[in-house]
Amino acid sequence: MSEVITKLVIDCETGEQHIVPLTEEELEEREQMRVQAEAERAAREAEEAARLAAKASAEAKLKALGLTNAEVAALLG
Repeated sequence: MSEVITKLVIDCETGEQHIVPLTEEELEEREQMRVQAEAERAAREAEEAARLAAKASAEAKLKALGLTNAEVAALLG
């Protein structure tokens, strides 16, 4: 038994409310939006990981130049 996804349709003139199942087109659009949201989330996570890796690399290079932890922290704020 599969779940039927529905929507609430309200007639603004009469105030009548109807619960109707989503059409195939609406279901496809919903799936496309889900896939797009997942891709955007993955891209944000990848960007954050790259930013953190670049920061760690910069810290390591500064320490290799002889800067102390306090000096590195002061520079990177």
